[in-house]
Amino acid sequence: MSQSFTAVVIDSVDGKPKGQFRSLTMADLPDHDVLVQVAYSTLNYKDGLAFTGKGRIARRMPIIAGADLAGTVVESRNAAWKPGDKVLINGFGLSETEAGGYSPYQRVKPEWLMRLPDSFSLEQAMAIGTAGYTAALAVLALEDWSRIKPGEGEVVVTGAAGGVGSIAVSLLASSGYLVTASTGREETHDYLKHLGASAIMDRASLTEKGGPLQKERFTGGIDSVGGTTLANVLAQTVYGGAVAACGLAGGADLPATVMPFILRGVSLLGIDSVMTPMVKRERAWQRLAEKLNRDHLAAMTTVEPLSNLPTLADAIMDGRIRGRVVIDVNA
Repeated sequence: MSQSFTAVVIDSVDGKPKGQFRSLTMADLPDHDVLVQVAYSTLNYKDGLAFTGKGRIARRMPIIAGADLAGTVVESRNAAWKPGDKVLINGFGLSETEAGGYSPYQRVKPEWLMRLPDSFSLEQAMAIGTAGYTAALAVLALEDWSRIKPGEGEVVVTGAAGGVGSIAVSLLASSGYLVTASTGREETHDYLKHLGASAIMDRASLTEKGGPLQKERFTGGIDSVGGTTLANVLAQTVYGGAVAACGLAGGADLPATVMPFILRGVSLLGIDSVMTPMVKRERAWQRLAEKLNRDHLAAMTTVEPLSNLPTLADAIMDGRIRGRVVIDVNA
């Protein structure tokens, strides 16, 4: 294969990382054992940070961007994978230290690959992407650690209209939990109720500084915002409850005290999606296959060509993306 193709590459521009479209050939790809013809990638908050240069995601440059990919194996030097296999990758350093999914072709290490679940198409897998898989990890972490039970108490989801939030709301609701969706966008209220939210709260009530211990309200929470929002969620979590933290859209700081932890036994659960062991990944995707409402997934998903990435990256950084965006890397 000697043909050229267009990919998105993060490189240094005036001393800062920035996404650019470049014409590449197979010789520009890494020398890993499995060649995948990529059908789709997706747009995560991390991808917006990387493309715009508003966050130092790429740890080496130049590097092909895109934290996810889904496609078909074309060539393999590894016995576990053969041409025709439908596969996906979430994380494992793609777009950070390893060439990512914003390219029609990518060579990858075999241990990064997951087989596409039978119940999802390649497009649906990227509608879920890292954001949805992270949401599934967070739901499982809450269930494994805390006293959260379907139908008992409120589970708050912050940044609810975003990628992680949308799938978290749908997964929790489909599993029988009472979901309170926190959002600052009034136009998303009907959308969130369609996904299964039983209550909507204005994010402003969580962004203002509050006391170290506040009235107990939430049995659990999934937070993709961080900062003061996470501090307030912790302060409002009931005795023995837990909050899964998986993002920093509102800031990387945590202006909180130890009070919720030592006086109410609240647990703060960190969710990493990049280097998660394969057994946890498979469990998360199994939960998605079993509980994610396909009508909800369709309602939260749009498909956009790779050529629209500059506009989309700015939109996700400005908080103007609702739900999930699938990137067609061949368009």
